[in-house]
Amino acid sequence: MSRIATVSRTTGETDITLTIDLDGTGKVDVSTGVGFFDHMLSAFGRHGLFDLTVRAVGDCQVDDHHTVEDVGIVLGQAVREALGDKAGIGRFSDVCIAMDEALVQAAIDVSGRGQAYVALPLQTQKVGTFDTELAEEFFIAFARDAALTLHIRELEGSNSHHVIEAAFKAFGRALRFACEKDPRVTGVPSTKGVLA
Repeated sequence: MSRIATVSRTTGETDITLTIDLDGTGKVDVSTGVGFFDHMLSAFGRHGLFDLTVRAVGDCQVDDHHTVEDVGIVLGQAVREALGDKAGIGRFSDVCIAMDEALVQAAIDVSGRGQAYVALPLQTQKVGTFDTELAEEFFIAFARDAALTLHIRELEGSNSHHVIEAAFKAFGRALRFACEKDPRVTGVPSTKGVLA
């Protein structure tokens, strides 16, 4: 059974269409109009082994906030849809990713409860033209709409580019392992019998 979802969302600020295959090979085709964010989404897809296509047009003449946050919303909705009833998944995962001096941990519980706890004390307000605070906005939007618990924590780091990139790579790997099917798991991995 394929675990692929396509979600479109249009508002007065953004127009986004996104497709994700949770059982892909890391093939990514992303265009959001925000160069650094495209780079981060590509790292997420490649290292999570998700096939990911994103087409986003946003009001970047204002700033990149709406585009980045709304892609998080749509990605979360797509992952939630692709997971279906969540039967047979691993549910929990945690990963540490090193990138030069940066070390970032991501942990996920596909809990049915959308929460994000992000601790990335970045040294700069910008990476190129990208507002670094938008990384946290993306993760919060994603976790809420995917209905999962996400923790991302910087353990070491000084270069903001490296820290954010390590965070997206760790996020991708952790999501991959939490969503992967485990042949030993029968039904929904919860003593309650539901993940909601």
